[in-house]
Amino acid sequence: MRFSVKQILTTVMVMVALAWMINPSWAGKKDTFTITDFEGRQVEIPTRISRVVTISDGMIAGIMTSLGQAKKIVGIGSSCLPKIWEYDIPSGTGGAHEYREGMNPVFFLNPFLADLPLVSKFGSGINFESIANLAPDVVIVRTGSCSLCASKDILAKNIRLLASLGTPLVVLHGPNTFDRPDISTLSREIELLGEVFQKQARAKEVADFLLASVNDIKARTADIPPDKQKRVLMLGLSPTARENGGAGHVKGEKTIQTYLLNEFAHARNAFSGTGAWNILNAEQLIALDPDLITLVTAWGYHPPEELYEAPYYKNLRHMRAVKNKAVTALPWSPCNCEKRLEYPIDVMVMARAAYPERFTDIDFCDWLHQFYMTVYGITRDTATQLVSCQWMDWACKGDNR
Repeated sequence: MRFSVKQILTTVMVMVALAWMINPSWAGKKDTFTITDFEGRQVEIPTRISRVVTISDGMIAGIMTSLGQAKKIVGIGSSCLPKIWEYDIPSGTGGAHEYREGMNPVFFLNPFLADLPLVSKFGSGINFESIANLAPDVVIVRTGSCSLCASKDILAKNIRLLASLGTPLVVLHGPNTFDRPDISTLSREIELLGEVFQKQARAKEVADFLLASVNDIKARTADIPPDKQKRVLMLGLSPTARENGGAGHVKGEKTIQTYLLNEFAHARNAFSGTGAWNILNAEQLIALDPDLITLVTAWGYHPPEELYEAPYYKNLRHMRAVKNKAVTALPWSPCNCEKRLEYPIDVMVMARAAYPERFTDIDFCDWLHQFYMTVYGITRDTATQLVSCQWMDWACKGDNR
């Protein structure tokens, strides 16, 4: 039996009408939903997202990777993401300690990032035209990132200009952008992107796992009285600091680094000043006399060997912590203007170095593997490669540093 076009159209209209009567909400189903970002802005998000532009040092791409959404990224805002790093650290024998294939874990997991347009980077403005030409469904940015760490007035102007493009704009704020840095805001960032990509359950799982990781460390060190807490110097052996007459950069009070040190490792910052990039000379560092030195990413990677052996740090070998080999290094974190998903590794490194007797039951190598596997949903073999990407292989060689 053949039906005319008129009969087919009539049948379809009847079916639509019946569906509406059975479930009126079906006919009015929206193509967008609303979220509230860190600026308090109500943002209409499309239910189907296929193209995303991000501006951060890896936090946004990391969350999207964890949520299984990374392939939707079409533009990035950090030159540190699609890059492979290498360093030669002078040794005491005249040779060098070679560090190769260092990178942000997000890049290792998503090598296609190297082929994407760079819409922003540290030291230059945002390329608004490039973002518009990419025709994204959503733009997601994180203030506090190296590309977005300018004054509040400039940041507000950039946000206004991004919003003026007409694409839904989601703004996140890193912990250091708050007067009192707190890791709960980082958890909120994860869960907010879970809403954006409609992956709320997975986002909460990741956020809860990160908090559980640091809370376990907190419980292990919670009973250490203040007068017994180790004094830790968070030092960046920065070539930029040396060029400006100093010996290195030092993390101070009112930073996320000190918050993590105090709150979860129950140790104290040996430097009482404020701010994240204080330049101190050798005499000032020696005078601080810390129990432990934690080397942070600062214009490059800096392992303990650099402090122990590099000729340009000869004067710092008078420090008690250096003499006692009480120096450890945090994971390689290029463009570390703000903390990212790997922040529990930093806490574990500092706490184990300060109080090794509290962690004798933990196989740090296995802990690292389990961390990456849980956060990114990867195999153990891939986790092993991420350990190497962040130059943490020493943790799997019996070196407690």
